[in-house]
Amino acid sequence: MNFWATSATPFKALTPGEFFLFKLHAPENFIVGGGVFAYANILPCSLAWEAFGQANGASSLSEMRTRIMRYRREVNGRSDFQIGCRILTQPFFLERERWIDLPASWSSNIVTFKTYSTDDPDGKYLWDRIQETPSSNFPQGASDKEQARYGEPVLVRPRLGQGAFRILVTDNYGRRCAVTGERTLHALDAAHIRPYSQGGLHEVSNGLLFRRDIHSLFDAGYVTVRSDFRFEVSRRIKEEFENGRDYYALNGKPVAVPDRIDLRPDPTALAWHNSELFRG
Repeated sequence: MNFWATSATPFKALTPGEFFLFKLHAPENFIVGGGVFAYANILPCSLAWEAFGQANGASSLSEMRTRIMRYRREVNGRSDFQIGCRILTQPFFLERERWIDLPASWSSNIVTFKTYSTDDPDGKYLWDRIQETPSSNFPQGASDKEQARYGEPVLVRPRLGQGAFRILVTDNYGRRCAVTGERTLHALDAAHIRPYSQGGLHEVSNGLLFRRDIHSLFDAGYVTVRSDFRFEVSRRIKEEFENGRDYYALNGKPVAVPDRIDLRPDPTALAWHNSELFRG
């Protein structure tokens, strides 16, 4: 889910894997749930909606925009607002009888957020109360069988869903198509190298950022990325469609990948795409 803020300001209060708790507005001064923090950045409202839909806490993009405008007092209702996005995984909500009283250190003049550590009495109090949450609602770490589908542990292993995957891949590729360099955000898609339905992971190393037409061809096996990060186009485009000149012009082109090795395409996933999906 996306816990958005109307102001386009960076969020640095948490690191991935730590808990983000939900407090109701006064006078209902209770903590009623939370989630596992995965990532934060500033995004256009439209992209946040495309990635998370109703997990933005609104039934439609129009409703989400209306809420943002009410807080921002925007004059131009047609602009694509930049908003702060705090991406949470494994959200949980407490039954009314399990709502948590605020710690004594919470001040009534706090209007945004406050961080706590289990090294402090109030932080330990919150942690202990959250631990009392029924296991069906509480975010659990990965089982041994599922560990490969989770990020690195901090407090729990955050489950990276489709929306978080899209945003992380988009940002890790600098919001540019890895093949063409296209920067028009609405024309870009985060592609799974190995589809999730076939054992792939919602992880940056299983993702590539493509222009949407290239994403479609990649998923259909008409193009691929070799282990040396070169783009390859299948002869089948010309054979089947008597076309493809623009794509063949990209054949053999180096694919831009992140500088960090752990964020680059997984060689095993590329090998799978080359052998199992690419049409040659």
